[in-house]
Amino acid sequence: MTTTLHTVEDALLVASVVVILAAGALLLYRIWSGPSMLDRAVALDVAAALIIAGIGAKAALSGDPFYYPVMLVLAFLGFTGSVGIARFIAVRDRPAIRPDGTEDHR
Repeated sequence: MTTTLHTVEDALLVASVVVILAAGALLLYRIWSGPSMLDRAVALDVAAALIIAGIGAKAALSGDPFYYPVMLVLAFLGFTGSVGIARFIAVRDRPAIRPDGTEDHR
């Protein structure tokens, strides 16, 4: 027996999947067009969040708690990847120090 609550729940899950897919399409455009490496790195971080959101929608749709640890591991990997990219960009964009102690602004 389908109640109004189940119908609303299913409609919201479908709407969330549509929004996730639309965000993914826009995200692919941002990854492709750039314009900078930092923009692409942020877009890849958002891609990890969208994957987690998609898995969360799948878990809510199926009612299976199996996906919760998977989401947790992906969140951890996305966080460590973001920190690694941020540290790499911070080191790359740091101004060079000249031998006389002044900064070389490129």
